[in-house]
Parts: sequence; C-alpha cells; structure tokens
Amino acid sequence: MQAWIPSRCSLLRLLFGSAVVLCSVAYAITPVEQLAVYSAQAGVAAQAARGQQLFTTKHGKEWSCASCHTASPTVEGKHASTGKLITPLAPAFNAERFTDTAKSDKWFRRNCNDVMGRECTAGEKADVLAWLLTFKR
Repeated sequence: MQAWIPSRCSLLRLLFGSAVVLCSVAYAITPVEQLAVYSAQAGVAAQAARGQQLFTTKHGKEWSCASCHTASPTVEGKHASTGKLITPLAPAFNAERFTDTAKSDKWFRRNCNDVMGRECTAGEKADVLAWLLTFKR
C-alpha cells in the first residue's frame, strides 16, 4: 500500500482551511504562502529580525548566507568559491524566488549545510523568508 503524499495544493488547503486556494498545473506557490507553510511546520510565527541575523552571521563555518548573496539580497550576488552569479534573493527583486517549494527546499538544504553544517529548521527558513519579504521595490 502506498502512503498518501499531499500535493502543495493539498498542503495549502490544510493550512488555510476553507479558504479558496488556486494552484496552477506547476503547483506554483507565492512567497507569502511559502512563509505560511514554513511557519506552520515550525509551529511558531516567523521573526524577520531573527532571519536577518541568521542571514548575516557566520555559524561556525567559513561563510554566512551574505557571503554569496551579499548583505543586501536585493542585488546580484556571487558564489564565494565558484564565482557563479546569483540572482537577487528577495522576492520583490526576483519574481521566481520562493515560488517552487521543492526548489526552495533544495537550496535551503544545500546552503544551510554550507553555512551551518546542517539543514535549516522550518523556523529558520520561515525567519529568513520573513526578512526577505520586508524588502520592497
């Protein structure tokens, strides 16, 4: 028997109860919806100030998030070792950011491991995304 694996749309419906949730074929999610998912997983409200601190501080390893993404996530960054350009991280400055849960989780997993030597918790993801959502055009 296969276990039921909820789609992103199902998860959003669970999170938002009777609210109408429209999902495209690609299961796009907005950054605000992604924040709600991470906050629900964490069981606590996100705090932008904690997100900024996590983003700009080294955590016992060589890099912080800002080492590649810059202290201003509204501009292009550059990978610290490969030099590869990185598009802005703040959703208001890059409409593709945090619109695909699988992609967001993949990059959080990789980058948190590089910065902290472990995966980020749902609360840490929520805090960072809450901070990134404070940047407006």
